[in-house]
Amino acid sequence: QVRLVGSGGGLVQAGGSLRLSCAASGLTFSWYNMGWFRQAPGKEREFVATISRSLNTYYTDSVKGRFTIAKDDAKSTVYLQMSSLKPEDTAVYYCAAKNTIRDVITAVEYDFWGQGTQVTVSS
Repeated sequence: QVRLVGSGGGLVQAGGSLRLSCAASGLTFSWYNMGWFRQAPGKEREFVATISRSLNTYYTDSVKGRFTIAKDDAKSTVYLQMSSLKPEDTAVYYCAAKNTIRDVITAVEYDFWGQGTQVTVSS
């Protein structure tokens, strides 16, 4: 059974930093494209970042230069380092996994999702 368990969210002031983690189990982690998405209240879930099987990374424009996605295959964990946080980054953040060699895939194509972790940035 595949499980993705997200952690690391919390309340932070604008300009601060947080590191989200997503620990995977029940899958061969190195085969998977891992993504981070977020959903703010009243808004649709949106793409944040992805890291491919070949370690290529992609970000939505609003987080480029502030967020960094990385993964540790030995720990079956993907991270999202978030810096210079803004109030508009406030959302529930979800990790997702897809067994694919493709670098970029859409949200609906991901096979597995974590439970979400809340990030709140105060102004």
